[in-house]
Amino acid sequence: MRVVLPAVLLICTLTVTASAPPTGVPLGPQQTVVTVNPKMGVHTRLTDEVEPRKIKRTLEMVREMGAPWIVEYFPWSYLEPLPGIYDWTHADLVVNHANRQGLTVVARLGLVPGWARPKDSASSYLSPDRYDDFGDFVYAFVSHFEGRVDYIIIWNEPNLALEWGFQPINPEGYTDMLKIAYRRAKEANPNVKVLAGALAPTLAPPGSDWGMDDLEYLRRMYAAGAGDYFDVLAVHAYGWVYPPDDPPDPAVVNFRRTELVRQVMVEHGDADKPIIITEGGWNDHPRWTRAVKPAQRIRYTIQAYELAQDWDWCQAVVLWAFRYPWAARSYLDYFTFVTPDFEPKPIYLEVQRYATATAY
Repeated sequence: MRVVLPAVLLICTLTVTASAPPTGVPLGPQQTVVTVNPKMGVHTRLTDEVEPRKIKRTLEMVREMGAPWIVEYFPWSYLEPLPGIYDWTHADLVVNHANRQGLTVVARLGLVPGWARPKDSASSYLSPDRYDDFGDFVYAFVSHFEGRVDYIIIWNEPNLALEWGFQPINPEGYTDMLKIAYRRAKEANPNVKVLAGALAPTLAPPGSDWGMDDLEYLRRMYAAGAGDYFDVLAVHAYGWVYPPDDPPDPAVVNFRRTELVRQVMVEHGDADKPIIITEGGWNDHPRWTRAVKPAQRIRYTIQAYELAQDWDWCQAVVLWAFRYPWAARSYLDYFTFVTPDFEPKPIYLEVQRYATATAY
């Protein structure tokens, strides 16, 4: 059940939120992404970037690299800190700057506010009796961003215990939530595209406490009736140590595992639905067992963008991750294209050269 706030407090809070002045730097003139590959994208991770000038600069650099697509995370807990009370200030800042740079925003929705889950539970924990609350948030988000955000992802990697509140992995439960979110999204804007899945590519054995094989999870989603409740499938496609053209194999996590996911869709009558890769890529940490050499990472990344050109069912490839607001000081830093101080890494410069057709 939602907590009902006193009417005066509710009205005052809504008024303050609605009338708050815009924060940030001028948007500047409308821009267009110039690229040889319209399927290129990056995951921007501006969720915790508080400085407007850095938000703008990040999105400018994405455009200048030649990537028309971004995935950005819009946590439910940040945007609805109290039931029915929304603060769109930061989200508006990100979306408005992205739009002005000519970028297409895919909005990832998730992260449960404290008021919608038990005390001391994980921030990814959502019980079935709160699915309607999440549906209300989806409705509010889609309504607010109609005309500015045309794609939303419902949750993230629900086939991992970490992302499913450390509950037993439950594709049927996720499908129940998806159905509610889909209906509410379409009530708000019939033209919005709802992305399901965003499944982690994993080889978890049957009965694992920490995860479920993504192919099996997707099959169970379909068995639970998910097919009528999404427009696009979100797929995560990490290459680990393998090149992008390494052949697909159910026993291997590699970039072309996406083709096996696609096969499951076709088997369930969804051949006409596209896939968007909403995470993926390679890491070049010098001592991580799943990393490749920096030169390999550059080559594999460009080859992956190129490979997607031949996949008529793949709408975009949005790789992890463009930049973090601060250094993670771990292997995670070696997924990025740009440092926290906006220094372009070699991979940024080479992808930019590819996308702008000044080399290759």
